[in-house]
Amino acid sequence: MKKTLIIVTVASSLLFASCTFLDNLANNLSSIANLVNCEYSLQNVSNVSVAGVNVRNVASGQISATDVVMLASAITSKRVPLSLNVNIGVKNPTDRSALLTTMDWALDVAAKEFATGTTNQNYNITAQKTTTVPLGVSTDLYQIFSGSGVEALKTFASSFTKDGTSSQLGLRIRPSISVAGQTIKSPSYIQIMKPATQNTGNTTGNNNNNNNNGGNKPNTGNNGGFQIKR
Repeated sequence: MKKTLIIVTVASSLLFASCTFLDNLANNLSSIANLVNCEYSLQNVSNVSVAGVNVRNVASGQISATDVVMLASAITSKRVPLSLNVNIGVKNPTDRSALLTTMDWALDVAAKEFATGTTNQNYNITAQKTTTVPLGVSTDLYQIFSGSGVEALKTFASSFTKDGTSSQLGLRIRPSISVAGQTIKSPSYIQIMKPATQNTGNTTGNNNNNNNNGGNKPNTGNNGGFQIKR
């Protein structure tokens, strides 16, 4: 009798665990589907600086002698930091929430992929609403300007507009969710920020040129006075 009771108890526990697992799996699969259906757009760009110089000043034609010295010093010190904060709008048009767990990003400079990174932060993308997902992007541009000097760096800084976008800068993202301990990535990168000269508004289109990772085709032109060195 005791053995029968133990068997029934164990069987009930396993059945409950299986149902819980299947329920969680169903919810996670639903999140995957909802994540794919979400629409991604650029809300705004802020706190953009190149070698410590606020590009808004440059965009307004207010670059100072101090700014020029800072740019020149960055070349001399072999460190040209670029940093910017990007707010991404994630619109969930479905009637169920989607869970965003990580986001890969790729920064394109002068039409070439230059830097990549990942942010690990969970965001619940509420059903039928737009959720703002902040993304901090930073990299060192010295590799680009090591041979072209401060004038090319000034040209790059001048390429930014007052809204923080640039004719030389593009940003792509690849959102992911976690299912049963496994990370499920979006099948391709999503173009979130196009160069200012090409920016026609919000976009959810994908770019799948290089090895299915959303890379842009190389641009071998002069690109406004500088070229990426490899």
